[in-house]
Amino acid sequence: MANEITESSSEFSTADVQYMQRALQLAAHARDAENEVPVGAVLVQGGEIVGLGWNRNITLHDPTAHAEIMAMRAAGEKVANHRLSGATLYVTLEPCSMCAMALIHARISRVVYAAADPKTGAAGSMFDTLIDPRHNHRIEVAGGLLAEESARMLREFFRARR
Repeated sequence: MANEITESSSEFSTADVQYMQRALQLAAHARDAENEVPVGAVLVQGGEIVGLGWNRNITLHDPTAHAEIMAMRAAGEKVANHRLSGATLYVTLEPCSMCAMALIHARISRVVYAAADPKTGAAGSMFDTLIDPRHNHRIEVAGGLLAEESARMLREFFRARR
């Protein structure tokens, strides 16, 4: 059975909103401090933030340094485990295929994203990687939380670069 992507704001808790607001702050940091594409991620396990990340692939000269990967790396170090079972990742942009597979391998339980990514999104927009029922691990996916704020930040960032 495939995972369903929800987009109704009634599906989100107050805590979901707060964590996504923190992810948006990290996206702004990526943009302002490092001139990176503004994407931020917060990883929560057991009600505690265990990992924060923002895009750093330009800064670190690392094509894998997406916000989600950076948050998972930080969380893995903090909890001393490569498995992050029971964790929820909040990210300001729908994960790409690379990040989606890393989330599956880390055994993340839930992904909440803000803006959909019609060009490379792997949670149903372009690819179904994150929600493909053929994987041996299932991730609950919810999209659209604070989507307009994230989309606006991304649009303004790319508009300023043209």
